[in-house]
Amino acid sequence: MLVIPVKENIERALKQYKRKFDKTGTRRALQVRKQFTKPSVENREKTQKAQYIQHLRDQEAV
Repeated sequence: MLVIPVKENIERALKQYKRKFDKTGTRRALQVRKQFTKPSVENREKTQKAQYIQHLRDQEAV
């Protein structure tokens, strides 16, 4: 549970809450649990992401 102290401005506190919510990865975890993905699809996405990152690193080295 995220605790944000509200001192004076509710908009500012709400903005802090949203920022902390995004940083903790809660939104991503909720999206992952929302829909089941097959393990083969997860592995495929993981390898595609690794290939993309490797491609970016190769371009940096050039």
